[in-house]
Amino acid sequence: MTPRSPLQAATLIRRYKRFLALVALPDGTEITVHCPNSGAMRGCSTPGSPVFLSRSDNPRRKTAYTLEIIQEGSTWIGVNAVRANQLVVEAIKEGIIAELKEMDTIRTEVKTSSGSRLDLLLTKGNRHIFVEIKSCSWSENGQALFPDAVTTRGTRHLHELVTLVNQGHEGIIFFCVLRLDAERFRPASHIDPRYAEALQQAHQQGVAILVYQAQVSPQEICIVRPLPFSFH
Repeated sequence: MTPRSPLQAATLIRRYKRFLALVALPDGTEITVHCPNSGAMRGCSTPGSPVFLSRSDNPRRKTAYTLEIIQEGSTWIGVNAVRANQLVVEAIKEGIIAELKEMDTIRTEVKTSSGSRLDLLLTKGNRHIFVEIKSCSWSENGQALFPDAVTTRGTRHLHELVTLVNQGHEGIIFFCVLRLDAERFRPASHIDPRYAEALQQAHQQGVAILVYQAQVSPQEICIVRPLPFSFH
């Protein structure tokens, strides 16, 4: 995925109010930007870090810029959680996801029950495959970790996938790791033990777990390889 227009370089001053961040442009101007990440952004929100921003021409937006990627040490990290969904759809269409090749149709934001939606519904012949995508931007000691904050919504998504599997459909929880410095994935049970337990139980009940890693740079973000996972 290549940005539609060149990204704007800046320096992170601080993240605040969950969906906002204060950054400094190269000329020293400080601006508030949208931060589309509902997590705690552990390990990817250090003040003083280089960041890149995208710009929206939508006049109704309160902030013109969106925080897209941040550099921690030598690693570029994608922090725009919305991009994960776009990357996964793009990778499925391009045949990069080995488990999901040659789908007949791809639908996004699919209502599955009252008050519940999942990210994707894929069809292939008579198969109906429901997919929930989670953006993972946190890594420690070579391990990608999710979630980085308690996520009751994420746990509900797992229960919804189990329900669909029990109805005869296929269910997948897809973790999109938006950094290259991880060698494997595991749930962050020390942050949200209920989610970690629900993930293991969902897997035991037939929900598949896919983990793929993206290469991130100011020029391009693209899914490049699968990662192994474990529960501990």
